Amino acid sequence: MDFELRAFQPNDLTNLVRHANNYNIAKNLSNKFPFPYTENDGITFLNLAQSATPQEIFAITVNGEAIGSIGMHPQSDFYCKNAEMGYWIAEPYWGQGIVPQAIKLMVAYGFRTFDITRIYARTFDTNIKSQRVLEKAGFTLEAELKGTLYKFGTVYDELIYGIRKEL
Repeated sequence: MDFELRAFQPNDLTNLVRHANNYNIAKNLSNKFPFPYTENDGITFLNLAQSATPQEIFAITVNGEAIGSIGMHPQSDFYCKNAEMGYWIAEPYWGQGIVPQAIKLMVAYGFRTFDITRIYARTFDTNIKSQRVLEKAGFTLEAELKGTLYKFGTVYDELIYGIRKEL
């Protein structure tokens, strides 16, 4: 399916809230991604997405409609050569091959734009689809941390996937 990555715009708010207000998405993301997802949450997110230079957060769009988000977040201190990537996509678009391609675009963007040598993504041990998406995009499993994530009253293992810049 054809898609684009672009900067979030204020007129994305309605679609953002409609797609993000989904328990099946929220259950696999950090607690910074609330459920239910309100218009105020969307406004806060759009302000964040538009605040970084260079750009760190992009809208995933199909036919101009924002259907998800993907971000690259450079780290600091002795993690300064690393960036964490996060993403989500509206449930009707799951399994259509968009996210692995979006990840590949973001990896290229991240290594080209930021002074980093590694990009990593964290996922719940139960989120098999996200693990497969990362593997399709060239990431490898680097670590499994037992009982480190707590979401909606349940403790989960955390899987960390990474990809390194070819030097």
